[in-house]
Amino acid sequence: MPYPIQRVAVLGAGTMGAAIAAHAANAGLKVDLLDIVPPGAQGKERNSIVKAGFERMLKAKPPALMEQSLAENIRLGNFEDDFERLKEADWIMEAIIERLEPKQELMARIERVAKEKAIISTNTSGIPIAKIVEGRSEAFKRRFLGTHFFNPPRYLKLLEIIPTTDTDPEVVEYMRTFGERGLGKGVVIAKDTPNFIGNRVGSYSGMQAMNYALNNGYGIEEIDAITGPLIGRPNTATFRLADQVGLDIMVGVAQNLYELIPEDQFREELLPHEVLLRMVKANLLGNKTGSGFYKRVQRAGKTVFDVLDLETFEYRPAQNPKPPIVQTAQKQGDLGARLRFLVPKADEDRDARYIRDTLMHSLMYAAWRAAEIAHSLLDIDHAMEWGFGHEAGPFRTWDMLGVPETVKQMEQLGMVLPSWVHEMLSKGNTSFYKKENGQELVYNPTTGTYEPGRTDPERISLALLRKAGKEIARNDSASLLDLGDGVLCFEIHSRASAINSNVVEMGKRALSELEGDRWVGLVIGNEARNFCVGANLVDVATAAQQGQWDQLRQMLQEFQNLVMGFRFSNKPVVTAPHGQTLGGGAEIALHSDQVVAAAETYMGLVETGVGLIPAGGGTKEIARRIISRPIALSPNAPPLPFAEKAFETIAQAKVSGSALEARTLGFLTEENIIVMNPDHLLAVAKRQVLDIAENYRPPEGGK
Repeated sequence: MPYPIQRVAVLGAGTMGAAIAAHAANAGLKVDLLDIVPPGAQGKERNSIVKAGFERMLKAKPPALMEQSLAENIRLGNFEDDFERLKEADWIMEAIIERLEPKQELMARIERVAKEKAIISTNTSGIPIAKIVEGRSEAFKRRFLGTHFFNPPRYLKLLEIIPTTDTDPEVVEYMRTFGERGLGKGVVIAKDTPNFIGNRVGSYSGMQAMNYALNNGYGIEEIDAITGPLIGRPNTATFRLADQVGLDIMVGVAQNLYELIPEDQFREELLPHEVLLRMVKANLLGNKTGSGFYKRVQRAGKTVFDVLDLETFEYRPAQNPKPPIVQTAQKQGDLGARLRFLVPKADEDRDARYIRDTLMHSLMYAAWRAAEIAHSLLDIDHAMEWGFGHEAGPFRTWDMLGVPETVKQMEQLGMVLPSWVHEMLSKGNTSFYKKENGQELVYNPTTGTYEPGRTDPERISLALLRKAGKEIARNDSASLLDLGDGVLCFEIHSRASAINSNVVEMGKRALSELEGDRWVGLVIGNEARNFCVGANLVDVATAAQQGQWDQLRQMLQEFQNLVMGFRFSNKPVVTAPHGQTLGGGAEIALHSDQVVAAAETYMGLVETGVGLIPAGGGTKEIARRIISRPIALSPNAPPLPFAEKAFETIAQAKVSGSALEARTLGFLTEENIIVMNPDHLLAVAKRQVLDIAENYRPPEGGK
């Protein structure tokens, strides 16, 4: 590697700077976090600003650090006493105030101390990257670029990398790879245009949708009921998202972007509605001030939310509207089916009309800006999916709706589309994405041709394997797939990734397959939101209420037999957990030869929380890890302290806040592998199977 990054310097300890420093520490890097010295400060007070930012980060909810001990990886300092530390840094990232002149002055100082191979970047969200580096040497410019993280950096997947025309392509490619593998990010390469990709499209779409609602008499709860998961967006929907971001931030970003894009024919939509301006003036900024569109209150001993009445500007109890069309749409199936049901209803239903009109404007804007802001339509989709939590970006959404049909609807609504969309349709192309010979191609508006979308070489896609005919067996809850090279995959895809009888049956089928000569080992993994949330407790409770004790006994016995089958299989079994890995899901991992866990793995035996005892061998495995291993190493050590830790972990139904914490709690061992990027889990797990298989011997019973 030409630019190996082991030590990072983050300049600026504000909300973003401190959080980025924390995520670098999460990735195992050594970090220097520096900020300015307060005027006239002496002694310890010279670090008071950086210390305050660091302490705010430590108290952040959700936590910025994957484990509190990682704070030791961050060394604090200031720009006057500790600037020479930058000589040690492999990557120096600026995250100071969003003003051009201070950034340029800081770059001049950095150039005087940074080592020759150090990569320099800025986390600016709106200032042109090329302007920040004006006046610097050609050598400095070659290793300078934008690295725009989304907040909070630990949890939001998107990292926009923005090179200038002077940036060395080798530096860009290295930072892409480092971002994906080292930091666990989804990386898009953006053009150096105002607000880059995510915030350019996201700011327009968010403000247009909010202004449309406020101008057309929609209620706050009404909009949030129809703009969340129903249309492939997060639960925060529209107004809850505004409260989360902060209305002052949202208004400021929109106003700044408005000034930066005088040639954008749609920029008037960015002007904040008078309601937003009034709220900002009244300090109703959202979650950070306790009041925004919603207000958290205590009523009858419970925490509830009141909502701002837009007519009286007073708070009232929030309603929970459930429009009939929404309830019907939710039954339609996947996102594409729901949207294809809702959009045609726009002329007869006001909620469907809101969805249609705001969605169409968002698609139209993305089309107009595509060639200006991005190198590929895929990058725009990824930016919205990874940075804003959308289930599908604008062009994937457009394909779901049907491009020719949607274009006709847009024209009927008086919208004008860029010529490249019409040219694409005139050539007989009816979608932005298509498959050829098992490869996904994406339309290029500039060349008028389809091109292969970039694929992450470290990612194995089960969806693509399934389309390529690699699925061996399937039921409605689980599948077996061929990962290649003799490695079998057992995938759980039940609702909420819960364990049921069909999951157990497919697991038994996987063990049966391993007995033949075709397979060298098994990976247990999936691409769902969570690895496995454990047993379907509704089924368990129903059986108990009906006194079906024999059925319950059989269910437990079959699951116990399954996990013990994984443990003592004649072929290696590697589990790839991520997200929630609870109850039986944790027990599957605990019985594997090796665990390759995503850094964001929340593992625990939660049964005691609902009055049950872990029934799939989890208690035994925790005891084996926490008690047996250290006692085997030190036979004369007293076992009671280890037993107390095991009992505490199980009795308190502890769930780890990360894979690192799962290791501390005893769910994972030092030998287990933690991977920053969840997209890489299956590939790493497959390699582990192949490595172990060569000289594999199953474990002996009792050890």
